[in-house]
Amino acid sequence: MRIWVDADACPNVIKQILFRAAERVQQKCILVANQAISIPPSKWIERQVVQSGFDEADNYIVDNLVPEDLVITADIPLASDCVEKGAVAINPRGEEYTRENIRQRLNMRDFMEQMRSSGIQTGGPQAFNQQDRMAFANSLDRILARKLGQ
Repeated sequence: MRIWVDADACPNVIKQILFRAAERVQQKCILVANQAISIPPSKWIERQVVQSGFDEADNYIVDNLVPEDLVITADIPLASDCVEKGAVAINPRGEEYTRENIRQRLNMRDFMEQMRSSGIQTGGPQAFNQQDRMAFANSLDRILARKLGQ
């Protein structure tokens, strides 16, 4: 199993949690971004810099993951592609995307995008906080235990 991170928009605090988890469970954690991302020296942590451009990081992740992998992303279309390929995907707030909920998430995303494009101000996501960080860490631990049989 590898842990893929859609790293361009991933909060630094989540990256730190992932770095510790990768060391603890001795699984590759690959941060994919279109710019160099700072990572600690570790045989378990890698970065992959892709070309600048729309969905380049997303495409790289989808093209290289296998069904046993875990993907960290807030990008719902990317999460949908990952779930479709059999991977597990969670967002930085610890919410798991599944075959059962991904269609609803895509529909809501498309609806909100349509609202914004028509000029309606919808606001953005709430500020990332300590509760989100804890929810992510707990979700990550549960998924890693489930996938690694711990």
